[in-house]
Amino acid sequence: MKNNNVFKYIFIIFIICLIIGTIYVLYTQNVKEAEENDENNTVQDEPVKILDNLTMGISNYDTMNPILTNNKEIINIDKLIFEPLINLTSDYKVEMCLAKSLNKISDVKYEIKLETGVKWQDGSDFIAKDVEFTINKLKERNTVYSANVQDIQSIETPDTETVIINLSKYVPNFEYNLTFPILPSMYYLNEDFVNTNKIPIGTGMYKIASIDDNTILLTRNDKWRFIKDKTPKAKSITIKKFGTMGEIYNSFKLDNIDIINTASTNYSEYIGTMGYNKKEYKGRNYDYLSLNCSDIVLQDKAVRQAINYAIDKNTLVSSVFSNNYYIANSPLDYGSYLYSSENEISYNQEQAKTILEQAGWVYKNNKWQKNIDGYVRRLTLSLVVSEDNQDRINVANEIKSQLRQIGINVNVSKVNNEKYYEYLNNKDYQMILTGVTNSINPDLNYFYGDGNIANYNNDNVKSKLNSLENYSEIQKIVNDEVPYIGLYRNKNTLLLNANVGGNFAPNNYNVFLNFNEWFRQQ
Repeated sequence: MKNNNVFKYIFIIFIICLIIGTIYVLYTQNVKEAEENDENNTVQDEPVKILDNLTMGISNYDTMNPILTNNKEIINIDKLIFEPLINLTSDYKVEMCLAKSLNKISDVKYEIKLETGVKWQDGSDFIAKDVEFTINKLKERNTVYSANVQDIQSIETPDTETVIINLSKYVPNFEYNLTFPILPSMYYLNEDFVNTNKIPIGTGMYKIASIDDNTILLTRNDKWRFIKDKTPKAKSITIKKFGTMGEIYNSFKLDNIDIINTASTNYSEYIGTMGYNKKEYKGRNYDYLSLNCSDIVLQDKAVRQAINYAIDKNTLVSSVFSNNYYIANSPLDYGSYLYSSENEISYNQEQAKTILEQAGWVYKNNKWQKNIDGYVRRLTLSLVVSEDNQDRINVANEIKSQLRQIGINVNVSKVNNEKYYEYLNNKDYQMILTGVTNSINPDLNYFYGDGNIANYNNDNVKSKLNSLENYSEIQKIVNDEVPYIGLYRNKNTLLLNANVGGNFAPNNYNVFLNFNEWFRQQ
């Protein structure tokens, strides 16, 4: 009986093992089949397809000639077709382009050696006479680049590879003025330069293949000297002509345009907020407070510092501009490598009060006051603003409110434009809310040199203005002495179809930096 039980148990164990083995074999087979299916699916997936063409849109088309057009977006696009003597990097450093070297012989004389072997898009050679021709054409007309050449007195071309430029006066950082596009002299021989029907040619990565009533077609320039090392991924660019920006936005929304560059802050009202990518970058429109350093009250550095500490720029930009502007502290903080934040003052109301107290100001009867030259002076200041600029009026009122929180009273003086510029030009104000469009040239003489609008006088700063190597030290000094209070600057945006990829580094000199790496996938 016992033996029967033993055989029975052995049989049961055998059956169990058989079942487990069968299950394992089936499981292993299923896993293997699943892996094989995954491998087959992976092999069958189609690779991402890169399209040959990118599309853009422009409104108010006039001409593709880079030194005749008044269309800002054409000026941007023309950088893909034409090249300058000097280029600027994404952080506004100077780099050689058609110029191989730049030698400053004296304050008013420069020698430029040109790159050799450069071909125009028709196959002819780029030579020194082309530079001379372009500069002369720029001087003949009022163009966007006229200011770049206004101080050029004469040009010499001793050979095909050398250009000597003689200036009528010293121009700080003159190399930044050599960023205008160069055009071919022989191409326009015996042509009416302004009215010719010839399609302009350049030396850049793309060439103009055709222009009609609706589109401009650009194709890769096979004669571009960098074509092998920096071959553009997009073989062509179609530029569609529109009547208005609204039509461009609508076409972008319908996926018919890949790229838009805009300075507008309300583009989302047209295209929504989803389904595309964007790259924001700082604009060149810079607004600031100018403090009259010769005023009996504002000549006190402590007062200027206190005002700076008391202004909350974050609140100002959010309340007035709905965060569609960048906070700005300096005329150089648009992305320039020269910008330094050392000694910058940040919002701190308590520090503002402390500085006033340390400088001998007393808060009495809800007013700051101090005996200056035998007279009791109170911190009640006038802020001039143009009555025709509602944004600046709103900013002035916000500043008034913020300064009132620390006991400084401000009277906002809204005046017509004629009176406004009279105050500004005569420097006859205490504080004025104004602004500039920053030049590509980082020259700071306007702000800190002789005759500046703040009546700021610092011989140490003046002695350093003509060398970019000194700019960090200059900013350290003026951030402490506060002749101006930077407020905000505009925001530009590169809008990109969700399928557009690449290395995007736009700035105000060149929206299309690294364009050879841009592409559209299906």
